[in-house]
Amino acid sequence: MPAPMLKGLTLRGLEVFETLARTGSVAATAHELGMSAPAVSQQMKNLAQVLGVDLVDHSRRPMVLTPAGRLFLPRAEAALAALRSGQRDLTALDLSGLSALSLGVIEDFENEVTPSLAARLAEGMSQCAFRLRTGASHRLVARIAARELDMAICADTGSGPAEARRYPILSDPYILAVPRGTDIGGGLASLSELAFLRRDLDQVMGRQIEAYLRRAGLDLPQRFEMDSNQSISALVASGTGWTITTPLSLLRAGRFAGEIDAHPLPGEEIAREIVLMVNGDWSDEIPGQIAALARELIETHFVAPAAERMPWLGTRFAILGGA
Repeated sequence: MPAPMLKGLTLRGLEVFETLARTGSVAATAHELGMSAPAVSQQMKNLAQVLGVDLVDHSRRPMVLTPAGRLFLPRAEAALAALRSGQRDLTALDLSGLSALSLGVIEDFENEVTPSLAARLAEGMSQCAFRLRTGASHRLVARIAARELDMAICADTGSGPAEARRYPILSDPYILAVPRGTDIGGGLASLSELAFLRRDLDQVMGRQIEAYLRRAGLDLPQRFEMDSNQSISALVASGTGWTITTPLSLLRAGRFAGEIDAHPLPGEEIAREIVLMVNGDWSDEIPGQIAALARELIETHFVAPAAERMPWLGTRFAILGGA
């Protein structure tokens, strides 16, 4: 017997359901998907009518799934994953015409994004000589300027060759990281008994954080200055000190993450912007597709997990420049 047709089932409805199941909020779902709240509610109403069951318990705040919703969610996620995979296949990079490509990627992505990015790029190569380099943003930008790299995924330093083009990828806001259980009711002043852990001032993060501290009128003792994200995370987790970091960096804390509390940065909101910086002699097609692939991987490995751990971030930690 053939399966019944689900007349009226839409891709948008599945996307709304998937997002609402994660956020538990019509308003948050609307904001994330660029829709109005009434449109989100209508999509959920349509989906319930198509399936003949309610998927969400609207009487609870945050909203929770009904038993039927919990049963349907993995099916919806699998269907969306298959469709997204198919879309990737249709728009796969074709690098077969390239003789060489040199790409730099910041160390922040070394464990999760970079290996997947390299594998996906390799699928489109046949005779292309591919070089991949990782490092700090200021070093990658210097290599772009020296034409040692064709392009680099890095924090925007505000410098670089005048002819270089930038494809926005991620907004990575600065946040406060303190030992677990630390009371910050008094703002930064309540952290006076802990050491401030500085970033290496050659790094983009180090310079931006110091500029923030100067504008806030804070002159903190110069006791620790490090270029290792893991070392800073270890010292915060041990109770030695506190730091200013970003969600992207904090999510790389690994085994130390459980001993670190994250909070919004007091006062001025600041962020670094992750971009794909490209030497000016490239057309838009290949860099545009590489930037889109990077956004997809960063969304999966960082933005979605951050929304679960730090929901107060809202849309400040967000993919930029997508369609």
